[in-house]
Parts: sequence; structure tokens; C-alpha cells
Amino acid sequence: MLYLGGLRGAGILTYGGETAGPADYDFDGFLTKNGEVAGSGEIRMSPKALRGAFGRKDLRLRTEDGRVLSLQFSDKQLRSSSNAAHVDVAGELPPASNWPR
Repeated sequence: MLYLGGLRGAGILTYGGETAGPADYDFDGFLTKNGEVAGSGEIRMSPKALRGAFGRKDLRLRTEDGRVLSLQFSDKQLRSSSNAAHVDVAGELPPASNWPR
């Protein structure tokens, strides 16, 4: 895997047609062996909203620049007071040539 760079910003997390709330994100991008762009990193939001979203399979993050990213939690458990969680990212990630380094 080749490190492409990082994406940071804010957006709105949704699932099942419902709005979970605002979220900040900090993602790293990688170019996989088969030429696909993959991402992983952290989202931060209120502990209550994060607990409501944790474990769902239909998470979408609409970023301030209009991208829709699919998220999947990579942690098995979430501390009840936590406001951050690690996620794997797919969807409208920038192409490999457009990642800021």
C-alpha cells in the first residue's frame, strides 16, 4: 500500500435516512495493490450521537465539499464516554493524484 495523504474536515453523519449529527474527520488515504483508493481514520462527534451510530452498517458522511463517504467502524467496542472512533472509509474518495501531501 502507498500512502497518499490526509483529508481533514467536517461533515454530517447519517444512517438509515436519519441525521446522526455533525462530525469532524481525519482520514488517511492509501493506494492498494489493485490500484484502488482506500481510506481509514477517525471521526469525532458528541458521545451520544456516536453511541447511536456505532455498529451500524449504513453510515454515510456528507463532507462540507459535498463528497458522500461510506464509513464502517473498525473497533469492536466503544467506550460510553468516547467522542471519537476509528473507521474504514470508501465512497467518493479523491483519486490517487488528488490527495494533499
